[in-house]
Amino acid sequence: MEKIGFTTTIPVEVIFAAGKVPVDLNNIFINHPVPDQLVIRAERRGFPRNSCAWIKGIYSTLVEQGDFNYIIGVIEGDCSNTVALLEVLEMEGVKYYPFSYPADRSESRIKEEIDRLMEFFGVDYPKVMRVKRDLDRVREKVSRLDRLTYEGSKVTGFENHLWQVSCSDFEGDYLFFERKLDKLLDEIEERPEKPMGIRLGYIGVPPIFPDIYTFVEGLDARVVFNEVQRQFTMAPGGPGRDIYRVYKEYTYPYSLEGRLEDIEREIEVRGIDGIIHYTQAFCFRGIEDIVVKERLPVPVLTLEGDRPGEMDARTKLRIESFIEMLMDIKQVKR
Repeated sequence: MEKIGFTTTIPVEVIFAAGKVPVDLNNIFINHPVPDQLVIRAERRGFPRNSCAWIKGIYSTLVEQGDFNYIIGVIEGDCSNTVALLEVLEMEGVKYYPFSYPADRSESRIKEEIDRLMEFFGVDYPKVMRVKRDLDRVREKVSRLDRLTYEGSKVTGFENHLWQVSCSDFEGDYLFFERKLDKLLDEIEERPEKPMGIRLGYIGVPPIFPDIYTFVEGLDARVVFNEVQRQFTMAPGGPGRDIYRVYKEYTYPYSLEGRLEDIEREIEVRGIDGIIHYTQAFCFRGIEDIVVKERLPVPVLTLEGDRPGEMDARTKLRIESFIEMLMDIKQVKR
């Protein structure tokens, strides 16, 4: 089956409906045995050191694997470096398709973009909606896992992150993905509840150092909300919507205001004590931290990551100090 790589979450229903295998290139990069070597390889090719490691990792992933039939590059609503990446790939003979999330969040423009994508892959709306109904079933199960993170306290922060972020491509086979998920949910139901001292929210792009979750849990805390990863599931608005509405309500590609409204709701619902705001080095989204800290009703710790690998000692110390502060605040409130 043909493999279709993409640079960030796109209407994956269209790819499945076309009988092709969707592949989120970010997941391939970060799960590589030595992802930092992919970054170094891109820098040797000429990518600047002061550019996003995710873009460099995606480039080297494509060079290393080289068996993608098409790449879908999101040129509006995600990383501003994607346009330049696609220019390099075009020069090297990689076939790509540009997709946009319109900045004005206009449903008519979103419909136009998705209709163009369906036409490109030769599928129609009824076929895409049939696939969407299947994916909604799987997404509802991932939502159940999410609830067990903050209601039953049976799911770790990393499991919450991993299963939700994987909904960007369902590992290329949503039926196999669903079977694995069913097995995990059965096992989770048998777990005892594990009380936690501090409830954390994680906002921003998924971390380039995933050991943050296990480190946090070693400090009597847990991430009970992964903002962008949850958005990848398309579940926040519930099933039953048409595909155009789904990708209009998806917050990540649009203004910060829509994201903040979602984050504020979840802080209340999940009883979150503090927020970790992750920003990627050299990314424009780091500027948004000014608004985040002004707007959110709980303390915010901002962390910046650059290259893949384990967290450094300074980052760990900052997290420890933040959790200790939250514990002190909680004690005073009691």
